[in-house]
Amino acid sequence: MAYVDGFVLAIPKDRLDAYKALTERAGSIWMEFGALSYVECVAEDVPYGKLTSFPRAVQARDDEVVIFSWITYESREKRDEINARVMQDPRMQDCETAAPFDPERMIFGGFTELTRF
Repeated sequence: MAYVDGFVLAIPKDRLDAYKALTERAGSIWMEFGALSYVECVAEDVPYGKLTSFPRAVQARDDEVVIFSWITYESREKRDEINARVMQDPRMQDCETAAPFDPERMIFGGFTELTRF
């Protein structure tokens, strides 16, 4: 079964192009080192819930859009190996400081695949 890293974050709408450029660079590096897929999605139909929702989870403001993304790997072991290589790659060194969003409001985690169709 595959292993998945998942992310939810809020991006200022006027920084979406900068975020896309950053993720195109990062995604190509993850794929180069062996990720099976790298996907970035912009929220289109994510209502603000009474108790929980994607916008609430990342404290999205009116001038921000929610991003939902994931990276898939063959296994957790491969993920750990790939992520270590990605983080050491010189092309990634400025990604954190160049991030056009507040990383403290990003939600992320690793998941073992349960079902696939």
